[in-house]
This record gives sequence, structure tokens and C-alpha cells, in this order.
Amino acid sequence: MNKIMKKILGGLSVSDYLKHLFFGIIMAIFFIYMFYNLGRASFLVVLVFAVNALIYPYSRLLYESIADFIFRDNVFFVNPLFLLATKIITMLMCFGFAIFITMPAGLMYIYLYYQNKNKPFDK
Repeated sequence: MNKIMKKILGGLSVSDYLKHLFFGIIMAIFFIYMFYNLGRASFLVVLVFAVNALIYPYSRLLYESIADFIFRDNVFFVNPLFLLATKIITMLMCFGFAIFITMPAGLMYIYLYYQNKNKPFDK
């Protein structure tokens, strides 16, 4: 069981995990602040957003893997504002559905993808 958890949790590089964790924490703070100002903040709200922030990097990894599979090496020339808006929307969707994306599909994907890879955590 320990080896399986190392493959799943070690599937992301530390730099990628910290980068996505940073954005996950920013989104969590933003949403908790919004709920607090609406008077609807509770321990459950904070807990859900904290869990989403912690597993957001794995949700983002699954999204980026699917997008890479679809688009591969294609290059798109679009308006930078459109690209920024699209990026923000995909980040919010990955954050909002992180529990549903990561728990069943994301962790299985990471395990299967890195099962045969020669990674440092396999040693």
C-alpha cells in the first residue's frame, strides 16, 4: 500500500505541485473571503476549500494531460485576453470540481501513468 501511495502522491514534481498549490490556495482564500462576506462561512466551507486547494494540483494534472492528448503539438494564435480568460475559467473549473475530478479518475490516472515510468520515487 505504501508503494502505491508513493506512486500516486509522487506523480507530480515538487515544483509543479507547489506552483499549482499556490494558485489553489489563492482561489481557496478568495472563495472563503467571498463566503465570509456573504455571512455563509462555516467550518465545512473552509474544510471543502482547503481540501480543494490541496488536491487541485492533481486535478490540474489530469486536465493538462487530457488537453495535451487532444491538442498535442498544435499552436493556436489567439487574442491574449481570450487566452487569459480561458485559462482562468479552466483553473476555476479544475478547482471547483477538484474533489470529483481527482478522487476517482485523477489518482487512478497518476498511478497507471507512472506505474511503468522510471521515476525517483520508484526506488
